[in-house]
Order: sequence, then C-alpha cells, then structure tokens
Amino acid sequence: MPPDIEIAQSAKLKPITEIAASLGLGEDDIELYGKYKAKIKPHVYRERRDKPDGKLIVVTAVTPTKSGEGKTTMSVGLAQALGKLGKKNIVVLRQPSLGPVFGIKGGAAGGGYAQVLPMEDINIHFTGDLHAITCAHDLLTSLMENHIFRGNQLDIDIKNIMWKRVLDIESRFLRNIVVGLGDENGGVPYETGFEITTASEIAAIHALSSDLMECKRRMGEITVAYNKKGEPVKAKDIGGIGAMAILMKDAVKPNLVQTLENTPAIIHGGPFANIAHGCPSLAAIKTALKLADYVVVEPGFGANLGMEKFMDIAARAGDLKPSVVVVVATIKALK
Repeated sequence: MPPDIEIAQSAKLKPITEIAASLGLGEDDIELYGKYKAKIKPHVYRERRDKPDGKLIVVTAVTPTKSGEGKTTMSVGLAQALGKLGKKNIVVLRQPSLGPVFGIKGGAAGGGYAQVLPMEDINIHFTGDLHAITCAHDLLTSLMENHIFRGNQLDIDIKNIMWKRVLDIESRFLRNIVVGLGDENGGVPYETGFEITTASEIAAIHALSSDLMECKRRMGEITVAYNKKGEPVKAKDIGGIGAMAILMKDAVKPNLVQTLENTPAIIHGGPFANIAHGCPSLAAIKTALKLADYVVVEPGFGANLGMEKFMDIAARAGDLKPSVVVVVATIKALK
C-alpha cells in the first residue's frame, strides 16, 4: 500500500462548499478558510436546536500502546462505510496538537485510505484554534503578572501561583523556569514554567463550551493563584476576560473538512485526556447531531480514560446519549 502522504496527495477533494451543501448548509452558514476548510457559524446549531438528534456512535480502544491503536482510522473508516451505505453521517474528531505531531505518535488525521483531509493543514496550524487558546492563556498570565507588578492589590502569593504559560511545541527545558529577573523594571522573580497548549485549562473550557458566552463565563472561573490567606484568586478577579473572549471568538466555531471519500468531518477541540476530558468539543458534537443521521465521535486515549471521561463529563455536560460504542482492540495492545 502507498504511504499515507501519497494517498492523501492523490485524493480528489471536493470544494468545502459542496461538503457543506451535502449537510444542508449554504454559503451564509460557513466561513471559508481556503478551498477545503471552513468554520460552521454558531447560528447553524441555534436554528436547529429543536430538531431531533442523529444517532451517536462512540469509538474507543483498549488501553493503547505509545503509538496508539488506530481509533482515528477506525472512526474515519466507519464514517466512510456509512457513506457507502447511503447514510447521512459526520465523523467528529479531536484537533491535533503540534507536540504529538512531531513526536512518537505523529499526526491525528487517520491513515491509509481512512484519512481526513487536507492532512498537512489539519496537523499543522489548521484554522488557528490552538493559536487562539495559546494567546488567551498567555494573556491571562501577562495580566496576572502585571497586577503583581503594579501593587498586587489581591495579595497574590507568588509562591502559590497555579497559572503558567503554554506553547504548542514540546520543550523540556521550559518546563521549570524562573521569570521576572533583572532590575526593578523586570518584574517580580518567581518560579513558573511552560505547559503544552492542549494541557491548558482553556483548552478544556474550549471543548466544554457550546458557545462564546459559555466559554467567557468558564474562563472567568479559572483559579490562577491563591492569596496569602490561602483564598483562590480567579481570572475574573484579575480582569481582562472580555479580551480573552475576543481572542477565542473564532476558535469556538467548529471546523468542517472531509475524508478521503468526501464524507463530512468536523475536527474541533481536543484537550489531553490524561489531564482534562480528552474529547472533541461539545459545539462540534451537538452541531453534527443536528446535521446528520449518524455521528461518529472519537474521545482520546483508551476506554479506561477518554471514553470514561466522555461518559462522565462530556455526555453529561452536553446531554449526549450514545447509541453504540465501538472498541478497537489490536493484538499488539492485548499483548
């Protein structure tokens, strides 16, 4: 079989406007990001809120090995098979993080003849959602540090700051650092560090929010530090939540692409399942359920982590009712 990249590059993609039209969406319902990518506007879900949901199919796996067990490939393959049977369906996947893309796991666009496309765009930058999350997270860090530098009216204990910085590239040497060095204009020295963007609480909030206002409200409740009395200091106490929400205004809109066989695919959200709940965004899943008769969704990691969190957290928060669960099992993982 040809390499994944050759298969992807030889695929005949349809314009994303045609993929949208197959779901009953017109030009006013999407925002184009080139010829093969688009964002679905928020009114699409609002206008169909009272429409019955399609069937929800959850794909998970036995406890995976380091290289993964093929959940994404299975999810895309199932969606394409349903398409061959003439069923109106959408596959909903998590958005790749650059860290794993350049690490041992590689990309998150499937493999072989079960891929979502355009693969290179999806794996690298895509529509900029992770960039927006990074900016919103680091803006809050800057606002908190400026508050400390300008007098620290909230009496933040610099030895008890929870909120670090994020970056979507792996860098072991940045995990633990000291900032604020230099003269009196350099700030207040304290120990901090960098985390990967998909480990940010804002990444989890992004995936649990159905719209921008919910995202803004949840961001305001983030605990950034504790004061010297041991009381939590929240993001809304620091201020700047409106500016953070503006940075997230496009990131909350689900991303529409297609599979190798032109099946509609929504790729949106994807916090790590070992830190957060590891599922595609509720906005993506709920929108898909209004647009298709069958929705294939893939939580992260294995059944003992991602699927359990999907059932315990995402399904409850979004009032989702899965119809069936597919478990991927490989001999490699079973050994």
